[in-house]
Amino acid sequence: MGEKESKLSPTATEAVEQLLDKLGPIGDVSSRKMFGGYGVFESGVMFALVNSAGVAHLKADDSNRSRFEEAGSAQHGRMPYHQIPERVLSDEALLREWALVSIEIAHASKKK
Repeated sequence: MGEKESKLSPTATEAVEQLLDKLGPIGDVSSRKMFGGYGVFESGVMFALVNSAGVAHLKADDSNRSRFEEAGSAQHGRMPYHQIPERVLSDEALLREWALVSIEIAHASKKK
């Protein structure tokens, strides 16, 4: 979730705690330390990540990638995750809407 050789930072921990707080009402949402950042899961399936710098990303595919691109969101390396735009992070209802799409994508890709 972070850059190679990066260490988990207090910023990443604070960011994932805030994200979990905002997303808690949508289901069984949890996090796990991974590669200097955090993976964020719903019912055991990863749909988001927070990198070591504390930047949150949601899973994307062809169905929602254009939303992220139109918002100018960067992709997380070669992974299918895009940075959550600040306007989405600051609007809990909108964040949950975007997260639900990413959760559907994550569950569908796990079934393949």
